[in-house]
Amino acid sequence: MIEDQQLILSTEDYSLLTDLYQLTMAACYVGEGLEDKPASFELFVRHFPDKFGYLIAMGLAQALDYLEKLHFTNQQLEALQNTGIFAHAPAKFWSLLESGRFTGDVWAVSEGTAIFANEPLLRVEAPLWQAQLVETYLLNTINYQTLIATKAARMRDVAGKDAILLEFGTRRAFSPQGSLWAARAALAGGLDSTSNVLAALKLGRKPSGTMAHSLVMAIGAIEGSEDDAFSAFHRYFPTAPLLIDTYDTIAAAERLAEKVKAGKMEVTGVRLDSGDLAELSKKVRSLLPDITIFASGDLDEWEIVRLKEAGACIDGYGLGTKLVTGSPVNGVYKIVEIDGIPTMKQSSKKATYPGRKQIFRCQENSQILSDRLGLAQETANSNEQPLLELVMQQGKPVNPPETIETIQKRTQASVASLPPETRRLNDPIPVPVNISNALESLRLSWIANH
Repeated sequence: MIEDQQLILSTEDYSLLTDLYQLTMAACYVGEGLEDKPASFELFVRHFPDKFGYLIAMGLAQALDYLEKLHFTNQQLEALQNTGIFAHAPAKFWSLLESGRFTGDVWAVSEGTAIFANEPLLRVEAPLWQAQLVETYLLNTINYQTLIATKAARMRDVAGKDAILLEFGTRRAFSPQGSLWAARAALAGGLDSTSNVLAALKLGRKPSGTMAHSLVMAIGAIEGSEDDAFSAFHRYFPTAPLLIDTYDTIAAAERLAEKVKAGKMEVTGVRLDSGDLAELSKKVRSLLPDITIFASGDLDEWEIVRLKEAGACIDGYGLGTKLVTGSPVNGVYKIVEIDGIPTMKQSSKKATYPGRKQIFRCQENSQILSDRLGLAQETANSNEQPLLELVMQQGKPVNPPETIETIQKRTQASVASLPPETRRLNDPIPVPVNISNALESLRLSWIANH
């Protein structure tokens, strides 16, 4: 096999971006004559990350794009054959991959919707081999983007609607591809902008950023001082914030204040990246009362709350490492029906509910009271709204992709609809998710017969 050390992902690579066992299972299905049996798989989260009371569903747009474009090239099939792993696979397996496309239906909750444990974010209904093959990619994009969107929503919730929140996480994201997904999910989750230039331009946004300590140190060393670095950067980017904590934050602020007072410079903003951010921001505000003060440096929702409680004079936050990393959303993808026959898993602490399901949300005065997890064929009560909608039919998206602004507004409304005890950071209490009588009856019946 020829190595490709670049490991750069293209749309054509989607088909092979999967775990080996998806392909070996597909080959087994073909050998047993099961490949075209109609199957339903659901993607859901059993347990939330620690101290999370809700999740914000995200990543559906990339999931649908993947499904629509999924196909195998002759070169890819040859590479698979050359591994020798599939030496005993039936010939039909290869012809199936060669001509195969995703032809199924997908039901999903809209991006930006708050969801809870055991509620399906999406359901795939397709021939068995197709529904099985797509598991890995769907989990990858939805798990990661849901994590980032939820953290972004929590940060927006505690920071308040007027705070400026910037995504600075590209250098800490788990991969270049992950950095793009993180930027998208962060914006959709409620942040104002991203420093990731590629992500911003692809999403029709203007990237945001400030400057780094290296510019201050480099220009200062060559031209003589920190102030020379400020002047140089301000000359070309007069509205960009200045990073003032390279040496002595207060001394830098005092010198800038003198220039502003003398009419020699118009400073619009500064960034603080180290030290006691609360106390430093108060002192900087007293010196430069009319500027925007940004803070950065491993900030998360708890630190934002702490800074606000300490009376910090901070107008905006640069959010990076703790936004794009953290405890993963451990979403799973399980078969719930095959050829019209409900299935369920009984493993200890990993049991699932059988059958195709729907989430019925009960709201009153725009406040979520409870959810009911029921079977797909059930109907909503008068005070309920079904959340899973048909988003892909016979392999084609039902509607064009939503804008980031639309998803962001839905996220904002979703968070606002949650009870205070669900939104709080410490010991949150999720919204009750009740199991419908029909679903519980099916579960008990399945257990009794197996």
